[in-house]
Amino acid sequence: MNIYDLGFNADLAAYLEENHLSDFSVGRVTQEHRERYVVSDGDKEYEAEITGNLRFSANSRTDFPAVGDWITMTVYDSDQAIIHKILPRISVLERQAVGKPGEIQIISANVDAAFIIQAINNNFSINRLERYLTICYSANIEPVLVISKIDLSTGKEIQDAISHLEKRNRRIKCILLSNMTLEGLDQVVDFIQKGKTYCVIGSSGVGKSTLINNLLKKNILKTGQVSLSTNKGKHVTDHRELFVLENGGIIIDTPGMRELGIADSANGLETTFDLIVSLSQKCRFKDCTHTNEIGCNVIASVNNGEVDKNSYDNYIRLQREKAHYESTVAEKRKKDKVFGKLLKNYHKDIKNQ
Repeated sequence: MNIYDLGFNADLAAYLEENHLSDFSVGRVTQEHRERYVVSDGDKEYEAEITGNLRFSANSRTDFPAVGDWITMTVYDSDQAIIHKILPRISVLERQAVGKPGEIQIISANVDAAFIIQAINNNFSINRLERYLTICYSANIEPVLVISKIDLSTGKEIQDAISHLEKRNRRIKCILLSNMTLEGLDQVVDFIQKGKTYCVIGSSGVGKSTLINNLLKKNILKTGQVSLSTNKGKHVTDHRELFVLENGGIIIDTPGMRELGIADSANGLETTFDLIVSLSQKCRFKDCTHTNEIGCNVIASVNNGEVDKNSYDNYIRLQREKAHYESTVAEKRKKDKVFGKLLKNYHKDIKNQ
């Protein structure tokens, strides 16, 4: 295997040349473990850490490497490396950081498409799916819904789920999958292209790691089951990891996500709820919030059945969440600016003493 098997291309090579970085070794982050990384150059893997300069110049966690990133590095001691620079990302799949208002957590970088896994027997939720769609569309990443564990449901239950989905979203590609019988696995394989990068996202216990094991044709990742008492999956995958498949596709496994807060997702919302956005163009007021205004075309379309009521409710919920995130970021920036000014004046006073 070589660097091109990891997805390296002419655009990256040109960037290195134009920015005089060709003397550095190049690698791709394949694992992330709390600011320590595993990086591959296609031929060999290295344990890596970032330079002090990269650490101290970072404005937020998004300035740190993530699985899927291309980086320049210096190799030493045969299997150790220092990461100097993150190369420009073509896409970033991200969410609000759990428990850290106004901050973003990168799920994976440089992803072309995302498999959104939902289990038909206990996890299928169109509201949650619309959240995933929003973050995917915001990052310009193609989403693919994989409804797993179909061997645990009846044909009627599966058809009912598909019918509900079609009422609210006809755009998304959908694959029905059983990791036990392998029904639908060929459709996943057929979708994956050589040199393209895919990530697998979803809640714990829906079969993400089992799917990757089946794609790899070996049991590399630990798998878990849904608790019978809580009906929730356990977090078996505790880090993100990148693999190269037999057909040349590249896939990233991610830990299960019980919380999926959307961040800067304006374009994602417009794409996920394109019907609502289109109808809003005929609202009486340009700043219509579509909640209680007279002459709101969206509310009228909900009342006459043109727009699904559940989809509308979810749209309003996500809009409010997005607005709250933006206000939190604005407040955080304001506080940082005041603190920076105080710190600058403090150093100025010390210097003048």
